[in-house]
Amino acid sequence: MKKNITINLCGRLFQIDEDAYEMLQHYTDSLRSYFSKQEGGEEIADDIEARIAELLDELKQQGIEAVNIDHVKDIIRRIGKPEELAGDAGEEQRSHAAGESIIDNMRSRMTGRKFYRNPNDKMVAGVMSGFASYTGTDVTIWRLLTVLFTFFYGIGLVAYVILAFVIPEAKTPEELLEMEGKPATPQNLADMMVDNKQEQPRPGLLRFICSVLLKIVFGFTVFIMALSCLAMILGFVFVVVAMVSALVLPLSADMPFSLEAMGLAEVYQNHMWVLIVFAVALLVLLLVPIYAIIHLVLTLLKKVQPMSVAQRIVWVVLWLLALCAVVPTGIMIGSYHDDYRMKRYKETHVYQGAVMSDYDKQYLMKHGWTLLKHENCNDCYVRNGEYFTGDHSYAYLNTWNGDGNQVFQVERRMAVEPGSYRVSCHARAKWDGVYIYATTPSSPDKPLAKTLVPAYGNEGGQIWEKARDIVNQDEEETSENSRSWNIYQANDSRGYGWSEVEVVVQIERNDTLCYGISNDPAFTGDNSRSEWFSACDFKVEPLDKEQQQDKGQLQVKRKGK
Repeated sequence: MKKNITINLCGRLFQIDEDAYEMLQHYTDSLRSYFSKQEGGEEIADDIEARIAELLDELKQQGIEAVNIDHVKDIIRRIGKPEELAGDAGEEQRSHAAGESIIDNMRSRMTGRKFYRNPNDKMVAGVMSGFASYTGTDVTIWRLLTVLFTFFYGIGLVAYVILAFVIPEAKTPEELLEMEGKPATPQNLADMMVDNKQEQPRPGLLRFICSVLLKIVFGFTVFIMALSCLAMILGFVFVVVAMVSALVLPLSADMPFSLEAMGLAEVYQNHMWVLIVFAVALLVLLLVPIYAIIHLVLTLLKKVQPMSVAQRIVWVVLWLLALCAVVPTGIMIGSYHDDYRMKRYKETHVYQGAVMSDYDKQYLMKHGWTLLKHENCNDCYVRNGEYFTGDHSYAYLNTWNGDGNQVFQVERRMAVEPGSYRVSCHARAKWDGVYIYATTPSSPDKPLAKTLVPAYGNEGGQIWEKARDIVNQDEEETSENSRSWNIYQANDSRGYGWSEVEVVVQIERNDTLCYGISNDPAFTGDNSRSEWFSACDFKVEPLDKEQQQDKGQLQVKRKGK
């Protein structure tokens, strides 16, 4: 059952069903829009309506009480030819086209088409269908390319969203004809009105697959856009609150959202314009997409009119300008902030004349170490992670410099009585020139005894080699709980380069024993080129007479060799 409508056309009343009326109304509006561009167009449109009234009257005389959509289609076909309606209208239309802008003429001559989003064949926004109409190609190709490029870092998705925002949709019959490169003649308008009412064919398999993929991508995009919009709104509120708080609160206030709390007080004092430009640009960067999304939702709800092309271009350009301002000023603010933070860090983290972390400071204080030399040491004096047992939490003295030009000497002291003492430790080095030494305050410029640290780098080492031999010879040592097994397994069974190093010194009277590690050429008498070296587990043991004799005999044998 269909609803009938009584219309008054040229003083005559006709009964027409609702679908037929909508089609006829759309057709007459399109014709009036077409002929309004010509001189005397209103009279031509009135004549057309009079002709339509005559045809409807003929149907009424044939006994047809209510005009249906098939009757309207037949009437449109009969009166749609331009030579029957406008005579020289084509010439007038071409004359009017000659008065269009140069850009439109060039576009018409080169392509004959205009780029619109196609509302009659769209899955999301009609962008790809518009491309197909503009280029005269199959829409499936464009949709496949969109899906394909979406998997390349989302390029296809981003491009689609931008085009959907910038490119207008073809809404009027004239725009639909321009999209297909057809002139807006009465015949073409009539054909379009009839074709739009025809039942659309079922899509093929490939088209169906593309439709499903695009709907999945679109659903995911909507979800991401919703989250992004929420994040941008929260970010916008945060920026506004931070700006208001920064303006209201004192500069040095230790409160949330103050410049001091955000670490930007010194940046504001010394580079105020950079901070202001960044804040304003960030507000614009967040506000533009928020406004665009809200406007899009209101447009879909038909609460507001869609944005024109000029408005969309202005918003896109404004957003890009904001982005171009946020990126460099943000980098500058980050650089300034790091400089000031490092300056404050150096002022508050100085121990024995060297800048170091609290962790390094606590380690040196706990073990009683004194820094005598610390040049080019990269503010690093303690490390963990490569202890020879594989215990990554164990800390040790360490210094490094990629150029190998650091000078490092750390020393510990203890009171001793006359006698011989052995100073031992675990150490490693990248290259030669690093020594374990022992001396007294009466000989501060050179060691009384020194031993070169073996340079294995961070693999192997005498300790690891010894553990390897034990594991290979003794099956009991293959237990995972044994010390030798743990040492052998360290660093994927490659070791970390540690060796046990010792030095023996003779003390003639009650004195102070000074011992430690150094690569200072002025002290050791040997140039060092080691990029890094480590040491830990220092022990001082007095030697009894038998041990001293053994040491003496060993030294004699070494001299004899």
